[in-house]
Amino acid sequence: MKYNMNLNNEPFNRIKDGTKTIEMRLNDEKRQLLKEKDFIEFTNRTTLETILVEIVKLYKYPNFEELYKHFDKVSLGYDKDDIADPKDLKKYYSKEQQEKYGVIGIEIRTVEKGK
Repeated sequence: MKYNMNLNNEPFNRIKDGTKTIEMRLNDEKRQLLKEKDFIEFTNRTTLETILVEIVKLYKYPNFEELYKHFDKVSLGYDKDDIADPKDLKKYYSKEQQEKYGVIGIEIRTVEKGK
């Protein structure tokens, strides 16, 4: 199965260059359909460039605080000198949404870079 998701420019480019290998999302109804070996086509919201990735593994947690404890910050999309803070995700997902659905770490590998 192939899914489509949009990404901001910075995380898109980190996936493209191979440093971001864990995509973090709310585990809502759409994400609950994901399975290992499925594909995701990410579209860069700024450039409309696409990249196709394969789902290697799925990691489910009750909230982003728990997810952050299990991965290094570079794989989550931060620079090695950045301070990785799960509160960064609150601009996308509220505490209430996290409590309702939980969150998911999607381990990915690039299959094809688009245009």
